[in-house]
Amino acid sequence: MSDRAAVGVFGGSGLYEIEGFEDVEEVRLSTPFGEPSDAFVVGNLDGVRTVFLPRHGVGHRILPSEINFRANVWGMKRLGVERILSVSAVGSMREDIAPGDFVLIDQFYDRTRHRIDTFFGGGVVAHVMFADPICADVRAVLRDASSDLDVTVHDGGTYVCMEGPQFSTRAESHAYRSLGVDVIGMTNLQEAKLCREAEICYATVAMSTDYDCWHESEEDVTVEAILETMGRNVGNARALIRAAVPAMAVARSCACKDALRYAILTDASRIPSEARDRLDLLIGKYIPR
Repeated sequence: MSDRAAVGVFGGSGLYEIEGFEDVEEVRLSTPFGEPSDAFVVGNLDGVRTVFLPRHGVGHRILPSEINFRANVWGMKRLGVERILSVSAVGSMREDIAPGDFVLIDQFYDRTRHRIDTFFGGGVVAHVMFADPICADVRAVLRDASSDLDVTVHDGGTYVCMEGPQFSTRAESHAYRSLGVDVIGMTNLQEAKLCREAEICYATVAMSTDYDCWHESEEDVTVEAILETMGRNVGNARALIRAAVPAMAVARSCACKDALRYAILTDASRIPSEARDRLDLLIGKYIPR
């Protein structure tokens, strides 16, 4: 099987595999940034070469703060992925986003504090544009693909990314709501930043599982309630992936594909050889050896 692929899927809590894969093989990669969460599952999904990776590892054994986001995204890039669909469980910060609803995220707010979220440094400086962190073309595909699902889908929303692994305090939950965010999660922001640096289109489907702890008329969030809602969501998530992937495997015209064109500020002659080796997959088309 070729190690080239067109579409990638990051699976989150509750989504550990994709149905409908054919000609499947597991690909284990070592990266310049360490080991990915698990083997990449490569196969054909309705005729489209697709790569799947459970971000928490098979068996859900990796904390959000422990995920090697750089290795995961680098691995997708190495396998030829140009577009990534990320599926993630979240808490709702709005009354009208009920448990079980899906949100097609278009913005992020960062509340993490212990995570590496760039490929650069160590001799190479780059600043990518990130005002619009989600690829609008991929989000449009998701919007169209979700129209036939038996689930309420909210088009647009801000995802506040917290550190975890603990859930919010009540004070934090109310503070986040005062910022005007729509959902809360622990994983997707670093993926979005690194995908932009890797010139990979990225979009998030956020699956609401609970009302966090701000909702006075609802019971406080419990792991049991989250797992029950996730179980109901997974079928819809798999249906959305299967509907969206074929429409994502087309030539790109968005700005994501050239995000590094003017972002690398370091003089090529000053880049250390180690950094050039480490970043060649990303910067090689702009700074050839």
